[in-house]
Amino acid sequence: MVYLDHAATTDLRPEAREVWLAAAAVTGNPSSLHRAGRDARRLVEESRERAAAALGVPPASLVFTSGGTESDNLAIVGTVAAQRDSGGGRTILLPRTEHKAVLEPAEALGDVEWIEVHADGRVRLDHLQELLRDYDPALVCVMAVNNETGVVQPIAEVADLCRAAGVPLHVDAVQALGVIRPDGVDATTVAFSAHKVGGPMGVGLLRVLGSAEVRPIVRGGGHESGLRAGTPDVAGIHAAAVAVELAAAEQAAHAEHLASLREALLSGLAALPDLRYDVNSPNDGAPGIVNVGFPGCESDALMMLLDAAGIEVSTGSACTVGIPRPSHVLLAMGRSAADARSALRVSFGRTSTREDVDALLAVLPDAVARARRAGQLAVAGGA
Repeated sequence: MVYLDHAATTDLRPEAREVWLAAAAVTGNPSSLHRAGRDARRLVEESRERAAAALGVPPASLVFTSGGTESDNLAIVGTVAAQRDSGGGRTILLPRTEHKAVLEPAEALGDVEWIEVHADGRVRLDHLQELLRDYDPALVCVMAVNNETGVVQPIAEVADLCRAAGVPLHVDAVQALGVIRPDGVDATTVAFSAHKVGGPMGVGLLRVLGSAEVRPIVRGGGHESGLRAGTPDVAGIHAAAVAVELAAAEQAAHAEHLASLREALLSGLAALPDLRYDVNSPNDGAPGIVNVGFPGCESDALMMLLDAAGIEVSTGSACTVGIPRPSHVLLAMGRSAADARSALRVSFGRTSTREDVDALLAVLPDAVARARRAGQLAVAGGA
């Protein structure tokens, strides 16, 4: 099998696996005061220091969570609760292109206003400035790199606008880590996930600005400076820190590697005769994510045909209880429902090779042709 879905998760790094196994032998609970507990606590705090140094932030600003989703939820729910409790703003400003881990907690809290985006998915800074002026926001959310298209948001400019307005900013940097530099973001909270950079699943990080007011959403013990109760995953945290450290150190070389694979894919697509397709990812987006639409295809059918041919990619649409739905990201960018349903996401990682790209290109024309025939038959049958 050729795995080209690294934006979903990527290979566990050997270095992370090695330290995970070693740390798993530590028995103590980090909250216990005896020697075993102190040994476990030392591993957690050493890991916090390593991850913080890699990200260029103070160790005390890092909170360990169960993943990017929890980090997003803690940042959004915790910040808005603090704002509303203190008589601050109530409205949440964000674009419809955000990850579901951001959209759903924001919508659950209510009082949401949507920041418009350009056709390439970048937020409209003029519209954000207008919303900051016209509303009393509790929080602004803008992700660093979109998980479906790879568009890189103008976070520095967004941060400037939020700081001038005195409004907290949350940034989901899950897809940015190891590819671009999210650590310089002047945001109130920034979410990361270990398994996107070769760490274990089930470990996330949330960078919380020292002056930020964030309420915990998991209570019962005061762990993580009172922001996230629960016994930490010592081995997972230790392995996550190693993965984050390596991702930061190798960032430039990794981005260059991804860019070469992206160029090979786009050049290869252009060289395929009679293959109709649309690239939904911008030229200057994160190089590891390429979103391509194939008009006349249902992306779910095309994905399964490629899977049968030994190529693992993902669709640009979410599938809930077996019901295909158009990508909310592409719809927000102005694509039609049919175009949004035709999109595939190809995403590269550390272990991806040019041979992987060639393998995809070799089977893609036949898979697209078969998917289009299946779509035509479905339409004819429905008629």
